[in-house]
Amino acid sequence: MELGISTFVETTPDVNTGVTLSHAERLREVVEEIVLADQVGLDVYGVGEHHRPDFAASSPAVLMAAAVPLTTRIRLTSAVMILSSADPVRVFQDFATLDGISGGRAEIMVGRGSFVESFPLFGYDLKDYEELFDEKLDLLLKLREPGKVSWSGKHRPAIPNLEIYPRPEQNPLPVWIASAGTPESAVRAGTLGLPFALAIIGNVNPSDYAMHVRLYKEAAAKAGHDVSKLPIATHSHGYVAETDELAVEGFFPSTHARTNVRAVEKGLPSYHRADYDAARSFDGALYVGDPDTVARKIIHLHEHVGITRFLLHVPHGSMPHAQVMQAIRLFGTEVAPRVREGIKRLKQA
Repeated sequence: MELGISTFVETTPDVNTGVTLSHAERLREVVEEIVLADQVGLDVYGVGEHHRPDFAASSPAVLMAAAVPLTTRIRLTSAVMILSSADPVRVFQDFATLDGISGGRAEIMVGRGSFVESFPLFGYDLKDYEELFDEKLDLLLKLREPGKVSWSGKHRPAIPNLEIYPRPEQNPLPVWIASAGTPESAVRAGTLGLPFALAIIGNVNPSDYAMHVRLYKEAAAKAGHDVSKLPIATHSHGYVAETDELAVEGFFPSTHARTNVRAVEKGLPSYHRADYDAARSFDGALYVGDPDTVARKIIHLHEHVGITRFLLHVPHGSMPHAQVMQAIRLFGTEVAPRVREGIKRLKQA
């Protein structure tokens, strides 16, 4: 069972002071967060790509590369790269470079993206949303194969029997498919035999995602892949503090503010304290509480959904850096040992 942190490198106004960090300040904070996650024994750190003022990470590979000389073991992944609006050749080269300088610790997690600002920025039409992803995933997977690449498609110039450099240290370079929970994505990932990541966020019961894992495994088995070797991850917002009360009250202000910004953008109902309290319940999608509370929820998710990796997304909205660092510290030193011991007991039962 792997445990890690994910971030979108938020730069929203602090709900208490109204101060907004510069992109440069927040990027430097994230490097410190990656270093701490490595020091406390977490397995992976993920950075999500965005192209808007309230997020600073338009180039996840470059940001994570800044932490490589300061870390020793933690894996570094996009979470996610918006492959539909990216050039797969450049994505592969960036992460092959990250893989080389990190000694084989890079991964690429790709998705369509629920934020679509990158499409007009890079000259793509949203009407091609699905087609773009399918075509570019096909190219990205071909780039992982050794030797020259010959490829042609509709949305990118053809590659006429050329080699792509640098080559990564890992062979093949890991590529995950991320999904917000559509059955089609589960079947696609399983059919391709790729690791699968589920975003479990919002007003949902995490246990309900067992259906998507079942579809994924069935598709993988049907395609002839060894299901036992396929990793399955989930990503959820959350926060760890010394007590449940400190965690609940510490995480609510930024979560409330950030969720309501998205509600306005998407034309959804406003987010209230009752929504938050429901989501932080044992059957909710927020992993907020003291180390025991958060560990029990992760163990339950492993047992009932079948995950092999859990990413805690913190912060949600902007929080004081010291609070985020303490949450990472507790997640690595207090939550992770409880989860690993709990899963060990399940296997022995």
